[in-house]
Amino acid sequence: MYDDLRDKVALITGAAHGQGRACAIALAREGVHIAALDVARQLAYPGYALGTAHELDSVAAEIQSLGVRALALVADVRDARAVAAAVGEAIETFGRIDILFNNAGICAYGLAQELSEEAWDAMLDINLKGAWLVAKNVIPQMISRQSGVIINNSSVAGLRGMARLSHYAASKWGLVGLTKSWAIELAPHKIRVVSIHPTGVNTPMNDGLASLEGSTPLEIAERSAGNLLPVPWIEPEDVAAAVVFLSSQQARFITGSQFVIDAGLLSR
Repeated sequence: MYDDLRDKVALITGAAHGQGRACAIALAREGVHIAALDVARQLAYPGYALGTAHELDSVAAEIQSLGVRALALVADVRDARAVAAAVGEAIETFGRIDILFNNAGICAYGLAQELSEEAWDAMLDINLKGAWLVAKNVIPQMISRQSGVIINNSSVAGLRGMARLSHYAASKWGLVGLTKSWAIELAPHKIRVVSIHPTGVNTPMNDGLASLEGSTPLEIAERSAGNLLPVPWIEPEDVAAAVVFLSSQQARFITGSQFVIDAGLLSR
């Protein structure tokens, strides 16, 4: 469908499961070689199951079964040295990175006055600082080639406030600031930067948040989302379709803007 993507190279963070995995598979189906990066272990915060080493290996195997190359990379996006090493390995393996999908992220609930400093730092460091650290290492080779696309996975919470999610919203609004600023800086080098803003997505994160709340994913969605369309959430493949389009030449004049996939939520 997108012939211009064939033999491009994409680095995807948070690739072991959920939206990252779906985007990796969708791009691979278009002939894109994939560097799939994930922390691949559990963290103290947010407390629900994150991607595993087995899941990361399995997504790499699935990508290879589609006839393109895959590289599994283990790194915590908060760790500057680990990120630099992982990006360096990807560039050494594939020769370049054409597409960066900054997807690694967490979510958890908490009232502003009840959040611990550790919770605040983890949220901002993973969701916001991590995106910067990865991009910091990818951008120079994009500049040298005068080509590239960076897609930052924000949220509807990056465009509106949400109760009990102030630290999450702050991180996702921050990604909008990065997107707009990078778009200005990188346009002279023919590099595009876009943020995407999904409503709730049917991923393992949904299950994790529900378990923390002692609820079900459907109850969480009905309480917090308020989509106009009669769906509780969208699927990871819906996000993946947007990422594939934004990576392609069909989106060649889209930069510095916010691509919303919200089932009408923001129109309420």
